[in-house]
Amino acid sequence: MADGTDSSADFLRRMAAGSQRRAAKARAASPVAELRAAIDRLPAPPALKLNRFDVIAEVKQRSPAAGGLAAADFDIGEQIAAYAAGGAAAISVLTEPDQFNGSLADLAAAARRLAPLEIPVMRKDFIVDAYQILEARAAGASGVLLITAILDDDQLSVLMDQAEQVGLFVLLEAFSAEDILRGTTLLSKRPRPSTPILFGINCRDLNTLQIDFRRFETFSRQLPDGVTAVAESGLQQPDDAAKVARWGYSLALVGSALMRAADPAAALGAMVAAGREARGAIDVR
Repeated sequence: MADGTDSSADFLRRMAAGSQRRAAKARAASPVAELRAAIDRLPAPPALKLNRFDVIAEVKQRSPAAGGLAAADFDIGEQIAAYAAGGAAAISVLTEPDQFNGSLADLAAAARRLAPLEIPVMRKDFIVDAYQILEARAAGASGVLLITAILDDDQLSVLMDQAEQVGLFVLLEAFSAEDILRGTTLLSKRPRPSTPILFGINCRDLNTLQIDFRRFETFSRQLPDGVTAVAESGLQQPDDAAKVARWGYSLALVGSALMRAADPAAALGAMVAAGREARGAIDVR
């Protein structure tokens, strides 16, 4: 996630600060009351339905680490259709504009296209304000990503409460053992949620800035019992999906590999099949 000029931790802090500015600007343009009124008119978002192993496929047009991921003739509608055909359990859409070339318009477009198929959409951003949860729901999202490393415990609680109130699932992202401990402690103190909370492990090392696939295995042993574990970052091929499935993950979030694939539907389908084969007869539904 880093741009090569600072540490990933510094990058996360800069992204969080920028996100806060975006939230303040958006609130000034569309007050909370307007968003809530829009949400009240919407049908319930598609629910997240899980099998023994699934993939959240990501629309990510740019990465600060890798540069542009979308071809010059990129069509978000075609990419979303390919993900649906490939068997995505959900589709993650980057909405951060400056480093990832994303937007809420992309999220809304994905939600409109996928609603008839009942495939949920997740907002992926550096969310720091409850207003952004409402933005996501108003745009048609079924879920949001929350990054433990940029939020304190009080902020996490407020954002998780807001997500549950408007019917969104949460992907709680951890980068470190400390993040896992904080997330575990927080979840242990909360009543059983009415919407799913997924526990994601991002295998990027925030100190070295590198993807370290072995962290998936290491951190899987530290996850609390009973969580739906998500492997994030670094999955490139079906064998990677099989590995994380054997380590106890029942979901993977895959972006760059699918954005670069000549046939995203086939690449996604192969990952899902490999993960399910590795999980055997386990069914987490």
